[in-house]
Amino acid sequence: MGPIELTALELGAAIKKGEVSVVEAVQAALEAISAQDRTLNAFITVAGEQALDRAKRLQAGMKDASSPLYGVPMAIKDNICTMGVETTCASKILSGFVPPYDAAVVERLRDAGAVSLGKLNMDEFAMGSTSETSSYGPVKNPWDLDRVPGGSSGGAAAAVAAGLGWYAVGSDTGGSIRQPASYCGLTGMKPTYGTVSRYGLVAYASSLDQIGPLCRDAADCAAVLDVLQGHDRRDATSLPGRHDRPGWTGPSADYGHLLSGLTGDVRGLRIGLPVDCYGDGLDPEVRRAVLTVAEVLKSRGAEVVELSFPVLGYAVPTYYIIAAAEASSNLSRFDGVRYGRRAEHHEGLADLYRKTRTQGFGAEVKRRILLGSFVLSSGYYDAYYKKALQVKAVIKAAFDEAFTRCDLLLTPVAPTTAPRLGESLSDPLQMYLSDVYTVSVNLAGLPGLSMPCGSDSKGLPIGAQLIGPHFGEGVLLNAAHAFQLDTDHHERVPKGGEPS
Repeated sequence: MGPIELTALELGAAIKKGEVSVVEAVQAALEAISAQDRTLNAFITVAGEQALDRAKRLQAGMKDASSPLYGVPMAIKDNICTMGVETTCASKILSGFVPPYDAAVVERLRDAGAVSLGKLNMDEFAMGSTSETSSYGPVKNPWDLDRVPGGSSGGAAAAVAAGLGWYAVGSDTGGSIRQPASYCGLTGMKPTYGTVSRYGLVAYASSLDQIGPLCRDAADCAAVLDVLQGHDRRDATSLPGRHDRPGWTGPSADYGHLLSGLTGDVRGLRIGLPVDCYGDGLDPEVRRAVLTVAEVLKSRGAEVVELSFPVLGYAVPTYYIIAAAEASSNLSRFDGVRYGRRAEHHEGLADLYRKTRTQGFGAEVKRRILLGSFVLSSGYYDAYYKKALQVKAVIKAAFDEAFTRCDLLLTPVAPTTAPRLGESLSDPLQMYLSDVYTVSVNLAGLPGLSMPCGSDSKGLPIGAQLIGPHFGEGVLLNAAHAFQLDTDHHERVPKGGEPS
């Protein structure tokens, strides 16, 4: 078995035993990228020389290795700042922007001995569900090159699924980790809001964005999240754990032991099935595959509880109003003055702004900026934005009530498997509706996990979503681990992605 076939933890163990060197692992990944990425388009920037230099230094310092992921090559979504490496958010407006600092998660990864292979393609400014809005061209799904990998972390999902790295770090604003993980047959985690620092993440919607891992299985996810999470004083929304604040008695944001908590014991675990998530609009093959998760966990001693969750019907419009409003504010900083692209041949400051943004932003980003500016404008603020905030509070309260009756919720990740390239772009509303099962998790600030649970008749992966209460990452990861102990869906790999 070559290093490409190993999970991140297996490769980390092999590196520590001296069976594989860090340099050999990086070379294997770079060879895979060279062979496949011209077709997949998963990377925007491949940092080959930097990765090999880093690998040599790590190999020389093996005696200091403490993380189980030491020396394991990975890659980073291109909206996370990396000092000295271009960070574009897949947008023309940030072409050529090289950050002068690292994001907090990049610092944590470096301290753990990670090797970054480069920056991953994505929907422009994370606005999209298919990874087709990138100014660098669409990413393709390694399971079927005629289909999308999901978005906005589509480059991350495609790269890990195709074996171009052992794990990736992405961001999730309304499902942008979980949905591509589902489409590409991976395990992806969106942590509780505030448990992972957003310092250095280029903001889309600040109250919804969260960084998390995309991996092959739950154990890898737990190991990566152990590295990423923790309080950061540079992020005002970063949650202090019990060791950071005197008198703190609540759940700890810096638990640090997710991996060691994977026992596979789910006896007595109450799994909630929101019946509203299994009705009209859900592909029957997806429904059957997701419900098998409940049966497998039930066979291991868990209890299944059905409950009604009608408030989820309001999640998509609420999410897109709030996200677009925050985007219109956050993206106002891209003006051609401070960094990134600057339009030529302008007359005055207002003309510079207008021409820079016209030339630099893509159609989907412009659409969301316009929507956000509209719902925040005088006369419409109360009718749309304020009302959306009120519904957001109702959704959070509904989740709080649900978790008095169960320990986690089981839902689909998306209504269907991966759609064909071009289908969603031709109907933006349909693209927005594909987020129906994921956006409520971000609105409530909850942890959510996607894991492979089967395949459809075309052989495309199907993902199941587990949702937990705040700080419920350990419960979610252990439930996913228990399911993966009894199944092999997470072990399936694409066989070349021939178009269907």
